[in-house]
Amino acid sequence: MTIQFHPDWPFSGQLVIESMARDGRYRSQFETGISNGGLTAHPGGDRWRWESRLFEARYDQGEPEARPVYGAWNRRADPYGGSPRFGSAHLRLRPQVLGRATFCFPDSVFEPTEFGDADELTRLEALADAAGHDYLDDYVEAHVHEGLSFTTDVEAVVLDPCHAEGSVAQAAAQLGCPVEYHPGFSVRTADLDPEFRGAPAAALARSLGEVITPCDVATAARSGKHLPQTVKYVWHLLARFGRR
Repeated sequence: MTIQFHPDWPFSGQLVIESMARDGRYRSQFETGISNGGLTAHPGGDRWRWESRLFEARYDQGEPEARPVYGAWNRRADPYGGSPRFGSAHLRLRPQVLGRATFCFPDSVFEPTEFGDADELTRLEALADAAGHDYLDDYVEAHVHEGLSFTTDVEAVVLDPCHAEGSVAQAAAQLGCPVEYHPGFSVRTADLDPEFRGAPAAALARSLGEVITPCDVATAARSGKHLPQTVKYVWHLLARFGRR
């Protein structure tokens, strides 16, 4: 299993990965109030309602820190992680975490009926393979219950090589798990198709440079000068077309 995130996007006056190193555990969007997907993790919101249905109201009256965290089953052993749509970096989890995880297909935003524990993975994998979804959308969603500690539950944090030096690498070294690097995302912005995520995203990507990496997208995210949705779509362009 993997959990994707953007290590150098902003959170509470810090980088996301600096906040992670400070906390010593991975926190759900019900705690952080941020997400690389939708922002409906609050009582009565769509995420709250989906979790109530999937988990039979198990978390309805609980504290935010008790809720599951979201990732993906990396069924193809993709070096970029199981769901790059949600971040340039990922946590690769230890095998024992599988025993307290649940899974669904498609993403819970679609209110799926195909859901279960690790015993259902073969069936869910087959459904995902047969669906023929785009690379960014064909993941089997995973939910890790009972918390996630970097020191006991994470096999490695896997970063883009653009983060090999600097504050991201320094914070990653403080997580308490090994640090690795995947092959990296990089794309020539002149080659991007504006039909994929719209003309504003393609234009913003081109304004960031002739060739961009996750570091460039993070700079745009931290600047506060651009619509968050447009920045997210620039990341989708890079994640979809920038695999090396």
